[in-house]
Amino acid sequence: MTTIHLSLNTRERLGAGALTKKFDDAMQFAFERHRFHFRKGSRVPYLSHLMSVSSLALEHGASEDQAIAALLHDAVEDAAEGQGPEVLQAIGQQFGESVRQMVEACSDTVNDDERGKPCWRDRKLAYVVGLRNAEAKSDEALVVTAADKIHNAGSITRDLRTYGPQFWSTFNAPSLDLLWYYTAVEAAVADRLGGHTIVDALHRAVDELIVASAFDRVTLPDVPSICRCPRHLPQANEVPAASATHR
Repeated sequence: MTTIHLSLNTRERLGAGALTKKFDDAMQFAFERHRFHFRKGSRVPYLSHLMSVSSLALEHGASEDQAIAALLHDAVEDAAEGQGPEVLQAIGQQFGESVRQMVEACSDTVNDDERGKPCWRDRKLAYVVGLRNAEAKSDEALVVTAADKIHNAGSITRDLRTYGPQFWSTFNAPSLDLLWYYTAVEAAVADRLGGHTIVDALHRAVDELIVASAFDRVTLPDVPSICRCPRHLPQANEVPAASATHR
């Protein structure tokens, strides 16, 4: 990766400045909705991830609204089944339309079905496609997405080095599918944000994740494997389409 040196005058203009009570309120909003959520396979409070994503965004020059969206980026997905739209509306009412749009753009589902979310594969494929649509997901939202993936990739890398390949079992998708997802998001964000400093940080985080996984980029799949979520597998009295395979 090429290192680009910018003028220090650029750094002097970087950043959101002093954060306001609106940010304090967003911290409380996030705490109330994620109080009993934890990082995968642990008792680490999930709020640690949200604060880290917000911090990463701020360090790469994000505005206060972007930092708030970072704190709230999982609130819709992690709401009770079917209650995502209600949470999204509450975010818009309390923090404004800009934050609401970014949170929606960072969500791979609006979580509006009481039966549960669509399968992992369908959600991630649609999300990756959406990252290339500037009308659906703004550049501002992509900075939050990049910060989210940087922190998650770094956490997975650390846990793989600590616990070995068995750590993959804490996820709902196979390791190769997860690696496909991170590289697909990385490529889409890089195409959109170009020389933004957060792109280089994302490249580094994904590179380290691939190395820790003992894979290399050329062996990763172009698309994720067939969905194996119980809700989406054919029932006993159903005949799958001729082209469908499950592994």
